[in-house]
Amino acid sequence: MKKIVLLIIAFSPLLLFAQKPDTRAQRKAARKDRVRQLQKQAEEGAIVFDKQFAFGIKLSTDGYGGFFELGKMKTMQKANLYWLELGERKHAKEEKLTKTGGFGFAGNPFIFGKINNFYYAKLGFGQQIVLGNKGNKNGIAVSAIYGGGFSAGLLKPYYLEIDDPWTNKPRDIRYHDTTAAYFLDPGIINGASGFGKGWGELKFVPGVHLRTAFRFDYGRYNELLSALEIGLNAEYYTQTMPIMLQNKEKRFFFNAYFALTFGKRN
Repeated sequence: MKKIVLLIIAFSPLLLFAQKPDTRAQRKAARKDRVRQLQKQAEEGAIVFDKQFAFGIKLSTDGYGGFFELGKMKTMQKANLYWLELGERKHAKEEKLTKTGGFGFAGNPFIFGKINNFYYAKLGFGQQIVLGNKGNKNGIAVSAIYGGGFSAGLLKPYYLEIDDPWTNKPRDIRYHDTTAAYFLDPGIINGASGFGKGWGELKFVPGVHLRTAFRFDYGRYNELLSALEIGLNAEYYTQTMPIMLQNKEKRFFFNAYFALTFGKRN
């Protein structure tokens, strides 16, 4: 019995070595088979990728933005998405005015009653589900996208240049209890201050966001992403976001959006 055990121990490395080539060969063959299947599906119009990098521009019913997106394929029908988006929210009642002086002189356009610019930065995670692949390379693939994440609201004071009634000299002001009357008197407003004014006074307000959309991929080549996206977005902040005077301040924002997306797959 001891001799048999010793023989098994002595020859076991040889047996394992003999099995390894078969296992490696099977794994290699399986990988080749998967690659062939993916290539065939890509030729037939299926969207196939390991990673996807995309960027886009977005126009919404209350603003605009741009985003960067990373996608990682999980199955033939599903991919995980990670995104970073930057943009600005506008109030529905914003209207630009221009003060005209003598000799046709015009000041900088300004938004009457505006007290803050509302910018945002969003980090999100979601999934893309393929609802219908392309029938061929010239077809359109339809996907559903959903997800959400963190939203950072950034309030930047809106500065105006006014003719100071006490000194008769121009000066820049931001909204405050002591300057509220000036913001509602268009007669002394020369125009908006420069774009760089107020960046050192940003106020951060945390929040969350949700996103759902349909993406229509019309790109001819599988390795390139060209798509139109139509969706809905919701954001909720921990504080109200004052944008315009004499208008109700909100912490919940809901909008529809349209986006053009371009990118690369590998």
